Amino acid sequence: MSEPRVLRHDEGGLATLTLNRSDKLNALDNQAFHELDAHLADLEGQTDTIGCVVLRGAGRGFCSGADLQTIAPVTVVFKPKVIDRLAALPQPTIAAVHGVCFTGGLELALACDFIVADSGARFADTHGKWGLVGAWGMIQRLPRRIGEQAAKAMMMTARVVPAREALALGLADLVAPEGELDATLAGFAAQILANSWHSNMHTKRLMRVGEGMPLADALAWQRDNPPGNAPDHAERVAAFTKKA
Repeated sequence: MSEPRVLRHDEGGLATLTLNRSDKLNALDNQAFHELDAHLADLEGQTDTIGCVVLRGAGRGFCSGADLQTIAPVTVVFKPKVIDRLAALPQPTIAAVHGVCFTGGLELALACDFIVADSGARFADTHGKWGLVGAWGMIQRLPRRIGEQAAKAMMMTARVVPAREALALGLADLVAPEGELDATLAGFAAQILANSWHSNMHTKRLMRVGEGMPLADALAWQRDNPPGNAPDHAERVAAFTKKA
């Protein structure tokens, strides 16, 4: 029996999913998608115990993309649905990127709310290099993240974008100094977890609902569908007042 393609570790409200195929630079095959989907399905129902989710890769890199030797037409619908499921998780999500984050790996990272990168991380979309057309969300998500022109340049040249340039483009949210990815990631995740999970999850949900609406409609919808305060709202205010 093969090793699990995706490992899960929970600690202090943080769930870490690790792509676990380091001998292939975590290339994505069918097994990886099925295992990732199962973990995401579990996380959807664990909003009381998990307040943030990290996706990262084992070994030398985050993910080199799809396993070109195992691409199968029958899974063409399933795989983008798994990535959509990642994007729709109620909890805030962070892609922790080191080494390569290419093509299918970049599609996974773009589905996360935040990308925290090591200073040596490298990003690329190589669909065109192989005569493929992105079908997992790249063509829609990348322009929304970095702008249409920068996205076209990445997709149509297949060039490699280093971490510092990714930060300047808005592709990465944070770049950790060399050797400090884990510490930078831990600090950022701790800030998220210290905030109200209720606030974080409803903020994410409301932003998603309003994405395709005109501003006036999105504002009206939010006013008509208020999520209410967090269960610990009064406790948080009291703790602040006591400190003051």
